[in-house]
Amino acid sequence: MPGPHLLLVVVVAVCLIKTASGFANGKVSQACGDMIPQHGHDSSSKPAPYNITLDNPTFSPGDHITVTLLVVPTSGSISFKGFLIEARDAENPDGPAVGSFSLLNPSESQLLHCGHTQGSAVSHTSKSKKTEIQAVWEAPKNPPAGVQFLATVVQKYKVYWVQIPGPVVSLNGATGVPPPNPTPTTTTTAVTTTLSALTRPFSSEGCGRSKSCLRDPVGCDPGRDPLCFFLSFTPEERTVLFELSGPADGYLSFALSLDKWMGNDDVYLCVRDGDSVDINAAYVSGRTHPELASENVLSDTAWQLADGVIQCRFRRDILLPRKIESRFSLDQSYFLFIAHGRAEDGVIYRHDRQPLISTHQTVITGPPENLAGSRSPLLIKFHGVFMLVAWMTTVTTGVIIARYFKHDWPETRLFGRRLWFQVHRALMTLTVLLTCVGFSLPFIYRGGWSRHAGSHPYLGCTVMALSFIQPIMALLRPAADSSRRYIFNWMHLGTGTIARVLAVVAIFLGIQQQALLLPGPWSTGVLAGCVVWGVLVDLLLEFHSKVVIVSRFKKIVLAVFLMGNVGFLSVLLNTIRNV
Repeated sequence: MPGPHLLLVVVVAVCLIKTASGFANGKVSQACGDMIPQHGHDSSSKPAPYNITLDNPTFSPGDHITVTLLVVPTSGSISFKGFLIEARDAENPDGPAVGSFSLLNPSESQLLHCGHTQGSAVSHTSKSKKTEIQAVWEAPKNPPAGVQFLATVVQKYKVYWVQIPGPVVSLNGATGVPPPNPTPTTTTTAVTTTLSALTRPFSSEGCGRSKSCLRDPVGCDPGRDPLCFFLSFTPEERTVLFELSGPADGYLSFALSLDKWMGNDDVYLCVRDGDSVDINAAYVSGRTHPELASENVLSDTAWQLADGVIQCRFRRDILLPRKIESRFSLDQSYFLFIAHGRAEDGVIYRHDRQPLISTHQTVITGPPENLAGSRSPLLIKFHGVFMLVAWMTTVTTGVIIARYFKHDWPETRLFGRRLWFQVHRALMTLTVLLTCVGFSLPFIYRGGWSRHAGSHPYLGCTVMALSFIQPIMALLRPAADSSRRYIFNWMHLGTGTIARVLAVVAIFLGIQQQALLLPGPWSTGVLAGCVVWGVLVDLLLEFHSKVVIVSRFKKIVLAVFLMGNVGFLSVLLNTIRNV
């Protein structure tokens, strides 16, 4: 019956096809009061290249005034992505919003509920580039004597202006209307860094002798290998010099951690922003977005961008004042994480790959070491090993024994049962046991369901369920001479075939997961070769089962299959060991 074989071939072909898959919505009501974006950066100190204009300098209760936010003509058409417009009492600009708005550009603007009035502010709907936006303001029934329009404008994530003052409109008949307020100022603590080009190239020279290094691949040199992820730290009298290098589209970072889990970690970010790199200290509280430090703790910062590689260098004091929270002292031992990923306008996104994590804790100011690391947790490695052995070797061998050696050992018995059946049952029992243990390991590691693993865990759950159904079905099978035996045979074959096909798909998806990303594309080719090898042997034995074939030939084919299968499996297991 060649149907299952063809299914496996189709599955291999489908699994070799790569798939690809692809947030600023303006709902910023939490910023209604101070109109400050919660971006973790300070407002720009440069003059705002934007202006607010009105079509009428006076108003009466219920009147409508068209408000326009636009780029200053002499600024070179610097577009903006986000905005927040409010009208406030000119004598109390820190008070609540006054009046309400209606939209003229509903595709680019939306109304917000600030204070007790619906539609009392206008904001963007997306981060598309804009040069002008309009809205209509309606005066309330009991307006103040003067109303001033304010706007916060975001050019890009880290470049924005807060409460840009617009004109003051006067209530008809009112007297003593105050003049427009000067540009409001806010006092904040800036995180500043002095950025300069690197004057000394990165090198692995001195690793293990004068500085500690964590590298991926092991032993790589950032001065020669552009694919080298490199972190070094050199203790000095009162500071530690850090160097970080690696290929990254948006950001490169490392963290000091008390364990091998992300959360409550001391993080250092090198984020590409256009043609420059921002170097900042941050803190991760739980599995959340890093929060930038409120005070500058880094000195002598320098960076370089070249051929897709981000390199940054800085110093940090070994001990910091107690008032600076969330910073770890560098005279203690920590696990080291290196992560990289995308960034847009200085905003970082989830890392592209599983972070490189040092295998053991090290004292940052301790003796120089050549550190080893892994991107795959040990439990996930065992998960991959158990699933590969179960579904690439034991289940395939067990199926071959049952299908093609049943009649070769008709009377040979082991523990009172036919030899082929005992071997088949032992291999299938081992498959179920390996699957059960392997299935549980990711849940133990994650502490629950993984939200970023795509369809892989769903397929794994299905395979696990079918693995349980198969032995239960076998225990309840009718006698060999029963008229219903054919029903069991077809159900047993169908369930087993579906389980094998889904397991193969799950394994192909599994070796592309962040937690166990095998180097490609050759590792995918080795896995495909292992599957195709089993299919070819199965087809060969299927063909020869239609003709007279000597038992010795089948034994030779089985031996050759096992040698090839173990060869493919050894390569994959060794690759997992080195990830």
